[in-house]
Amino acid sequence: MPKGLYKTENLSDFKPARFTSEGTVTLRSGTIPYRTVCEDNVFYNKEGKAIASIFSYSYFRSDVKDPTDRPVLFGFNGGPGSSSMMVHVGFLGTKRMKYFADPDQPTTLPPYEAVDNIDCLLDVADIVVVDPVATGYGLLLDDSCADQFFTIEDDAEALLTFISNWLTRYKRWLSPKYLVGESYGCIRSAVAAGIAGGGGKKRSYAMAFDGLVLIGNSITTGRYFNRDIPCEQTVLAMPTVAAINWYHNHPSDQGLEEFIQEAKQFGDTEYMMALYRGNSLSREEYESVRKRLSYYTGISEEYLDEHLLRWDEEGAVKQIARGKGVDFSRYDARMTLPHFTTQMGTNYNTVKDDPSAKYSPYFHAVFSGVVCPTLNIDLKRDFLSSAGFSYDYFIRETYDRLSGEQLSSAMRRTPGMRVFFANGWYDLCTQIGMVYYLANHAWLPKDRTFIKGYPSGHMLYIGDENIKALNGDIKTFVTGGDPTKQ
Repeated sequence: MPKGLYKTENLSDFKPARFTSEGTVTLRSGTIPYRTVCEDNVFYNKEGKAIASIFSYSYFRSDVKDPTDRPVLFGFNGGPGSSSMMVHVGFLGTKRMKYFADPDQPTTLPPYEAVDNIDCLLDVADIVVVDPVATGYGLLLDDSCADQFFTIEDDAEALLTFISNWLTRYKRWLSPKYLVGESYGCIRSAVAAGIAGGGGKKRSYAMAFDGLVLIGNSITTGRYFNRDIPCEQTVLAMPTVAAINWYHNHPSDQGLEEFIQEAKQFGDTEYMMALYRGNSLSREEYESVRKRLSYYTGISEEYLDEHLLRWDEEGAVKQIARGKGVDFSRYDARMTLPHFTTQMGTNYNTVKDDPSAKYSPYFHAVFSGVVCPTLNIDLKRDFLSSAGFSYDYFIRETYDRLSGEQLSSAMRRTPGMRVFFANGWYDLCTQIGMVYYLANHAWLPKDRTFIKGYPSGHMLYIGDENIKALNGDIKTFVTGGDPTKQ
């Protein structure tokens, strides 16, 4: 059983919970009435004993007489082991946290403020936010059944089983269906879409999705994200490193996207060729590449000399930040903390010390203090914002097909299925360069694959302009348009 599954209530007398509410939300398009159903979705063993529950938060637009052809969005975070708290309070719900003009501003301390989400997608789709088993208000009721939910395929099959039952309960099988996944939720979405039209380890689902919205992509053509990829990692990192350099060092009067695209073009051509050629470069060619590389990335020519024109992730951010006395967030490099080094070294890869962690108390307070009362949720059980699963635990078993293969297969089998990748330029955790590589090397259909970068990080909806842009683009995507043309 994974570490970190704590129970604060007696589950021997577990009874499924269900809460309903009604309300209105004023969107940019007008005032929308809605109703909600928040409930346990229980899994039972062969003896009829409850072993686990996915908890869902369903938002229905209530002035629609016939929702038969109304789209449904199923949204979740990643982890694995993360609750849906951040996508729920960040951009999907009718209430969201109030963002700051400066993304680095939150202090983690009160006051915590929420506002009506004027960019909520309820005008075009019903929304179902999902806490997977043992995350958020989801439960693992029988510890001996952990292995039935905590592998890549089992997690995806649990999601599909939940969706299948939800569609039956609310008579929505004829509705267009979309998965909206963030981070590891992208892998969950790809594997679920791949299994849905065929079959998983446990059953066949005979289900198809109209589209996937993938935020902070983790899908890859290799077994691990950013590993087993037959391409120079620094080439894939060029757009992200250039964006961070642009944000903090202002090397050019160009706009962000113009600078990034110029850097990417250089990376894809001259820089890639220079790495391939190695010592066959003339001195003049080498120095020219080194100088331009330093200009785009902010990494000193001395460092590039020492590392043969390459860098590792931590080395790059230290180079970009040199002389500033700060550490950048791995999840959103706009955010900083005063530089700190212990005798054990830096905490660069430690989530708890990442500058973006300052948002977690804010999200949790708004969810528990505003969203739950609005939805009439009154549960005595603990809310696990993150269950602390290890990714290594999820991949301990070999799964049949890689996430990139599953996505590619799903798109081939479902000719109308479309995929929208939305990635933050300042996201070092799941870099947008991997999205470009995935699209080309998993052979995703070009006319149905859309990729867009945003001036944000891993949680790319941080900031009023970002949430307006993201939800506007999702709305365009769901209604059949090209989100990259906005």
